[in-house]
Amino acid sequence: MEEIIKNIHALFFSFKNITAERIEKLPQSGSDRIYFRIYTQQETFIATYNLNIKETKTFIHFSRHFKSKQLPVPDIYCLNEDHTIYIQEDLGTESLLNRLETKGYTDEVYQLFQKTLKALAVIQIKGDEGLNYDWCLTAKEFGKQAILSDLLYFKYYFLDTLRLPYDKQQMIDDFEALSTYLTFTEHKHFMFRDFQSRNIIINNNEVHFIDYQGGMKGALQYDVASLLWQAKADLSEAWKNNLLTYYMDEVDQLFSEKLDRTTFVSQYNGYVLIRLLQVLGAYGFRGLFERKAHFLSSIPLALRNLKFFIEHKRVGIVTPEFDRMLKLMVSEEIIERFSPPQANEETPLLIEVNSFSYKKSIPRDETDNGGGFVFDMRGILNPGRFDEYKTLSGKEKSVQDFLEQRTRINEFLNSVWDLIDITVEDYLKRGFKHLQINFGCTGGQHRSVYAAEQTARHLRNKYKVKVILNHTNEGNWNLPTP
Repeated sequence: MEEIIKNIHALFFSFKNITAERIEKLPQSGSDRIYFRIYTQQETFIATYNLNIKETKTFIHFSRHFKSKQLPVPDIYCLNEDHTIYIQEDLGTESLLNRLETKGYTDEVYQLFQKTLKALAVIQIKGDEGLNYDWCLTAKEFGKQAILSDLLYFKYYFLDTLRLPYDKQQMIDDFEALSTYLTFTEHKHFMFRDFQSRNIIINNNEVHFIDYQGGMKGALQYDVASLLWQAKADLSEAWKNNLLTYYMDEVDQLFSEKLDRTTFVSQYNGYVLIRLLQVLGAYGFRGLFERKAHFLSSIPLALRNLKFFIEHKRVGIVTPEFDRMLKLMVSEEIIERFSPPQANEETPLLIEVNSFSYKKSIPRDETDNGGGFVFDMRGILNPGRFDEYKTLSGKEKSVQDFLEQRTRINEFLNSVWDLIDITVEDYLKRGFKHLQINFGCTGGQHRSVYAAEQTARHLRNKYKVKVILNHTNEGNWNLPTP
């Protein structure tokens, strides 16, 4: 990570002829790309590190094409010689999903969804004009093979993990029929492939788009389905229907002939289904195979979203074995399998999370439980060795950035959470009253404090459980004199 940041500094200096004041690694999501925010006195920029050179070239080509048509995407400023780092415009930190979560289902947020769909129609149709699809990362078009690929992705990474018996040949036949049906769409233009509210940035109350390197030619309906049926957004049926109508109105203004809305909506439902299944496949891969907690916790939301679709919508084709399996898959029994137990007001379990110094000894558990987990953080590089961090603690952002960028602490904590989650879930089910979790390091000031803070947040978010957080050596921290 130090070498990457050093190379970003060098590229930025060659671009602006000034030295960046600081470079912060941003939280990583589902992809292997690593993002950084570059700070100067007057402005900020985004740097992207990506070893997938083809993906980088695709994103840059698409961005420059869209920007030439004055479409709302970031400017690309510079690229290093080996095509692994590029610097782009910083559009801001607030996504449409952030605005929805902070403001709720208000008129203001509804209008932002309308702005998003209006801009989507333009970038799909105008952006398609003159775009060289030879630059596409995978297939040039979301046709039958790509649809089948999504269905098989869902099958292998999610459906098959459930170990439910089904007729495999009949299932493949149903996949073939569905993919053939959806291939014959009247309008095919630019398709983002991952058009969701996290990838829509709000800046000065205007919308901007990011993360379209997976784009290809495809049906207009797919991106609308991705946005309106995103499980995390949880839009009401009224919002979904009204926003779909609004989008079709916007498309009508860009075409010489009006849409056949009956056919459009029927195939839209088919693409909603494909998108919901593709998302479940991704959650299965990232969660069940790569063990990433965020994706595991998203599976119940995605299943409930699919359950609502199956119960209320119709696709214009019959797929008997597939339909049978979908109904089994969204049963309460399956959804509960992926839903962690949640604490409530009557839950007796109290979790005590401590940071401590090995120089002072491990905290005693004075409850009847008699002890809990103890994790040794001393295998993680100590920020306290460096002068700029000696008088700071693991609560400070600069220390957190150091640990996240220069050590394997996130990998360490993911392994810790895999262990403690088993115990927490068992204790919640059995009505236990207390669990102690301790993180120790040399001084009880940096690594253990960071680990305790993050673990307390993880437990509160995932289980809604009562957590007491103690930094037992805080009185001895090497802090500046007031």
